[in-house]
Amino acid sequence: MTETLPLTGERTAPGIWHENYWFARHDAAYRWITANLPIDPTGRVLDAGCGEGYGTELLRLAGAASVTGLDYEDTTLRHVRRVYPQTNVAQGNLVQTPFTSGAFRLVTSMQTIEHLWEQPRFVAECARILEPHGTLVLSTPNRLTFPSGNWYHTRELTPAEFVELVDPIFDITHALGLHHGGRLQAWEAQYGSCVDAQLATEHDEWDENLAGLVKSARHEDFEIRPGDLDESLDLILVAKPKAARSVR
Repeated sequence: MTETLPLTGERTAPGIWHENYWFARHDAAYRWITANLPIDPTGRVLDAGCGEGYGTELLRLAGAASVTGLDYEDTTLRHVRRVYPQTNVAQGNLVQTPFTSGAFRLVTSMQTIEHLWEQPRFVAECARILEPHGTLVLSTPNRLTFPSGNWYHTRELTPAEFVELVDPIFDITHALGLHHGGRLQAWEAQYGSCVDAQLATEHDEWDENLAGLVKSARHEDFEIRPGDLDESLDLILVAKPKAARSVR
């Protein structure tokens, strides 16, 4: 049985049946990276805000020779060390990381930036620790469609705000939205929003149709594509450092 972190609402994790929709939704973004972006076995990879560590492990399994998961919380990092012993971990502040300039070829930070008070400073720090021709991948929930009230989020972003945050320092190569795929769309056509249904009552009160959908959710149930960003559930930007940027 997979060891799980306590569920606080701050992060998602595998192995918790009533959390499985959210886990699959996050998992889909990491799997898009491993399927669509080259993982250079000679380059270093950083997963900034690694949380439970499942995404960091996916990046390692995709062929990265050196993958580091960075997080601020010691309990989380102890969990990552136990469950994913072949990944590296580091403890630190995401806006002032412990790494040298140009240390990484790929930096990912998935569903993290909305938790940070100093978002522009974090983007600048990603530029600093990336190689000049490295790649940054960020994801965040779309404020236009995400349910309000997550008190762990300091500032959620619209698609335009997300681009505006990243564009001064990076050249954006992909602006993508995550959407429900056909199976989830078919369920919602019959029963209504599956997100609203999950939030309406405690999981032990869900009917069998909703419980079955959540339990069976997989990364394949989501589509990641350009266009319709305002209607998307989550936002994903892939970017390269601007040629003229300065690295301190």
